[in-house]
Amino acid sequence: MAGGGGGGGSGASPLGPAPPMWYHRDLSRAAAEELLARAGRDGSFLVRDSESVNGAYALCVLFQKHVHTYRILPDDEGFLAVQTSQGVQPKRFKTLPELVSLYLQPSQGLVTTLLYPVEREETAVSDDRDYSDGEDEKPPLPPRSSSTSTPPGPDTPTDSTPAANGLSTISHEYLKGSYALDLEAVKQGASSLPHLNKTLVASCKRLNGEVDKVLSGLEILSKVFDQQSAFMVSKMIQQSVNQGGDQELENLVTKLAILKDLLSSIEKKALKALQDMSLTSPCSPPPLHSMRHSKSIPVQAFEVKLDVYLAELTKIGKSQKYTLSVDVEGGRLVVMKKVKDNQEDWITYTMSIIGFNLTLIKSQRVQNKLGIVFEKEKDKSQRKDFIFASAKKREAFCQLLQLMKNKHSNQDEPDMISIFIGTWNMGSVPAPKNVASWVLCRGLGKTLDEMTVTIPHDLYVFGSQENSVCDREWVESLRALLKEQTELDYKPIAVQTLWNIKLAVLVKPEHENRISHVGMSSVKTGIANTLGNKGAVGVSFMFNGTSFGFVNCHLTSGNEKIARRNQNYLDILRLLSLGDKQLSSFDISLRFTHLFWLGDLNYRLDMDIQEILNYINRKEFDPLLKVDQLNLEREKNKVFLRFAEEEISFPPTYRYERGSRDTYVWQKQKATGMRTNVPSWCDRILWKSYPETHIVCNSYGCTDDVVTSDHSPVFATFEVGVTSQFVSKKGLPKSSEQAYIEFESIEAIVKTASRTKFFIEFYSTCLEEFKKSYENDSQSSDNVNFLRVGWSNKQLTTLKPLLSEIEYLQDQHLLLTVKSLDGYESYGECVLALKSMIGSTAQQFHTYLSHRGEETGNIRGSMRVRVPSERMGTRERLYGNTWLLHCISPPQALWGSSSSSLSVGESSVGEWLQRLGLERYEQGLLHNGWDDLEFLSDITEEDLEEAGVHDPAHKRILLESLRQQQQQK
Repeated sequence: MAGGGGGGGSGASPLGPAPPMWYHRDLSRAAAEELLARAGRDGSFLVRDSESVNGAYALCVLFQKHVHTYRILPDDEGFLAVQTSQGVQPKRFKTLPELVSLYLQPSQGLVTTLLYPVEREETAVSDDRDYSDGEDEKPPLPPRSSSTSTPPGPDTPTDSTPAANGLSTISHEYLKGSYALDLEAVKQGASSLPHLNKTLVASCKRLNGEVDKVLSGLEILSKVFDQQSAFMVSKMIQQSVNQGGDQELENLVTKLAILKDLLSSIEKKALKALQDMSLTSPCSPPPLHSMRHSKSIPVQAFEVKLDVYLAELTKIGKSQKYTLSVDVEGGRLVVMKKVKDNQEDWITYTMSIIGFNLTLIKSQRVQNKLGIVFEKEKDKSQRKDFIFASAKKREAFCQLLQLMKNKHSNQDEPDMISIFIGTWNMGSVPAPKNVASWVLCRGLGKTLDEMTVTIPHDLYVFGSQENSVCDREWVESLRALLKEQTELDYKPIAVQTLWNIKLAVLVKPEHENRISHVGMSSVKTGIANTLGNKGAVGVSFMFNGTSFGFVNCHLTSGNEKIARRNQNYLDILRLLSLGDKQLSSFDISLRFTHLFWLGDLNYRLDMDIQEILNYINRKEFDPLLKVDQLNLEREKNKVFLRFAEEEISFPPTYRYERGSRDTYVWQKQKATGMRTNVPSWCDRILWKSYPETHIVCNSYGCTDDVVTSDHSPVFATFEVGVTSQFVSKKGLPKSSEQAYIEFESIEAIVKTASRTKFFIEFYSTCLEEFKKSYENDSQSSDNVNFLRVGWSNKQLTTLKPLLSEIEYLQDQHLLLTVKSLDGYESYGECVLALKSMIGSTAQQFHTYLSHRGEETGNIRGSMRVRVPSERMGTRERLYGNTWLLHCISPPQALWGSSSSSLSVGESSVGEWLQRLGLERYEQGLLHNGWDDLEFLSDITEEDLEEAGVHDPAHKRILLESLRQQQQQK
């Protein structure tokens, strides 16, 4: 934040002795335009921090109902100047007030003279007693360790917190002040310089962290090839945790020496080890770790009924009961059919899953119905639809089949992983000895089926608030808990702490080497944004080719403090530093393939306490969810824009009487009067994923037997598709084999009173670097607060992906940001999936724009991803091509390729679309669960939009065709 003022290098603040009232600090661009519009007079102005350049400012001026923005940039000497056209000599000023005073005079080159300063609205910082849900009279002390991140193991980097300039800034401070204290100590006979040591430690903190990263990366190699060095490396990594002062500096010097020796010797030792191995077992790679075995999974049987049409059932005249048995360890699916109603006579079919092609099709409308396509021979398949006892049983069956396929697949890398996420406000009391129900998702709400509850997840993410346990003890207790339940030694990859807010991420040992680019950050949102009793911690990383972000937060408490909670969220969204640094133009909701947001969000229920208790006693949650503050704020697009949350079917998790789950305690006598804390769903888990990615929430609930806190632990589990680090088998593409991303046109409507010109920046991991368009060549406005801007083909650059294989491109996404030419600030960002744009003809796209958590407009256009025929081969996927959001049960294949047309009645969705010449939409409809023409009669325009049908004419054709089919019946 540039709240202290830009880049003055002379030590004097560029804001002068005190910030002037027209300076609005980190006010957003959109909020600045609203203030100026409210002022309404030509010449109204304000200054805010630039959103595009740290240390720079933006001068915003209202003229003829339009806002004009001028960038104020610091030079190398710290002088400030308004950015001018090339060749025009800028006027330089030492302070911002001096600069503004010049432009208060007429004819200085701005669109109008600065006349009416728009002053900031000073909000008094009140002591809200927001320390522990309003319970404590004084704030809790921060933990003894001042570090905001604790590396629990060799893969966890330290948080880089010092200023970029390290010694240049910190050393000046030492020479100005602490130097005299050390001098006085030496005069009195001291043999050490504690203040200088502190300065050196602070300056080298980033170096310390980088060395830890390198050692962590090399540790596993040293374990294989250099056991002697491995012991020293592991020992030094462990010692680096929670050390300070003399130890930390001495530790750094030792680590540098170990790193030097390791780098100079490991290649020779690795060569010798491989030469020795080649003489004995040339095909066996060195073991990266001892074999770990999880609990074996017993054979599970599911009682199902065959779903057939009534006419077919009368022809058959027999019972349609089946038993489906899944043998995960043996890799077999056993189908047993009962052939007589009154006798236990069965026909049994046993098939090995290995080499057998199965397609699972989840029905969208009937939650316990599953279609299975058995592919017996090439181009010959048979489909059977089964009805399970419940939707939970259907999901358990699918999960076991996925696990079996993963276990016996010959693929090197997984296509699907399972993630457990938990959040718990511990109430400043250590956890009880047994919290197994938390990690096993046992309790209330949407829970896992008992058949699958003990299957280990690939990732465990634990968010906690008011957690008074030290980091190391907390992580070890979680590892012990998982070891007890799974018999696996889970690897902690990151622990991030802000006071008593903690986020711990643990991974299955087999995935240890698939995790990379671990990042951690924290944001304080307590009183005056300086106390860490409220705020957020975040962790991000790559799992092979898929990026993940996790945020655990504790927001402001109090029933009436909705606006402050909203602001907490927006501050965290903007200030949490996670993910790819090249994506700084985008907030964290767009930086990751999957972002999960959990914690004690503290949103309450707006209803009379007695009514709330009555609804809870009757287990009627819908009326309560309608007055849930978070749901209401999300509906107004105030917070969590386009995030998803699984349906809540468990009682409010706060505020219970400690020691039981039978009674809510909702009143407490305070010095200021009686405080009311109504039962509420304070503890939540939400997520946001890129379009056309696979994510399904399989459970969302709370425990009912962990009673040490006034909050109940909350859990959720997710099935998430992941991509591999793609390596082209054909090498870099030749010019004739190069894929291209081509745009025919783009049009954006942005929320702004500005009339500047705009350009688009394109970002993607499939591009070598970000690309820019030329400025828009069309512009119009029907409303003073909105602007329509357009780019024709000649203004849009053709993008060249790094690799041209379709298998690679169908997993890629393109991030767009619409920026102004005057301030180079973003007016909106979005993300597009390349998968549905692949083809020889251009496809339409239409999505929303957002900036700093607010919806700022929409963008649409026409584009295509042209892939040469030589690069069109694909491999089979465990989870099929695309599954969309959790609320949609897509029918795409779990394994193998999906059938292009699924026979249903007299016709299929594919054949119907082919007759209409709109077969391009088949994948989208199937992905969204529209696999049955009977169901398609209920489809709406919104459903078609979600399935990728954006063209109005095509929507009309499809809906009219369905209407005619209904009339013919």
